[in-house]
Amino acid sequence: MSSSQDSPPTIHRPTRPRPWTPDRWSPNNIPTPSYTTPYDIVPYLPDQPKSLSGISLRAFCLGASLSANILIFLATLIWTSSPLWRVPFFIACLSVFHFLEFWTTATYNTSDADVGSFLLTSNGAEYAIGHTSAVIECLITHLVWSKKRGFGPVATLIGFVLVVGGQTIRTLAMKHAGRSFSHYVQRYKKPEQTLVTTGVYSVLRHPSYFGFYWWAMGTQLVMGNWVCLVGYIVALHKFFAPRVVKEEKFLVEFFGEEYVNYRKRTRVGIPFVG
Repeated sequence: MSSSQDSPPTIHRPTRPRPWTPDRWSPNNIPTPSYTTPYDIVPYLPDQPKSLSGISLRAFCLGASLSANILIFLATLIWTSSPLWRVPFFIACLSVFHFLEFWTTATYNTSDADVGSFLLTSNGAEYAIGHTSAVIECLITHLVWSKKRGFGPVATLIGFVLVVGGQTIRTLAMKHAGRSFSHYVQRYKKPEQTLVTTGVYSVLRHPSYFGFYWWAMGTQLVMGNWVCLVGYIVALHKFFAPRVVKEEKFLVEFFGEEYVNYRKRTRVGIPFVG
């Protein structure tokens, strides 16, 4: 009789995989994973505040609008004598403005950058009506009253300077304010919020408002719009005057005597405001 010690050891050999068959790996046999979206990803999903698809779509549309209108502007200005180059110029300026609103926020105040930072749909119906009216008045002025060519070359040149200067100052204001900048009036002081008194803020205490106001005036001078120029003055004064009062009330609460002294040595720069 042989002992168990004389028994051959058991060898575990790897089994060969079964050949592939369509029914074995059919999509119907693959279980559907069940999981919940992490909370920190939710804001970046479609229809959410920081939707990446929404941001990319808006950036693409603004880029396409800018490119198309620059080409139309140059073609009209170079190869025709039509004064209607003003319309694509205006739309191109709007495209740059709205793109820079998001880009500057994303660069210098990243945590606050979202779909609304483009300011495309958050300014109310009056904003869209005002810009649409400007285009319509320009078309009527230069198609119906063909002899009228705006305000003349000097006023048009001043308009160009105001558009470029106003846009530059607004963008610099957002850059210099950094984390302290907001598109909305802040009722409560954020932990990271500081009183910015350097750069353009050393002269203007509301440079973003100043920049937009004179940018808007410049566009209407270039467009040759008498009616909308007056309309823009009235509408923007009606918008900025109470907004400045409200915002400065909160800023005095936030920074006390420091803001009061700062207000004394700076200006708003918008006629009859502040």
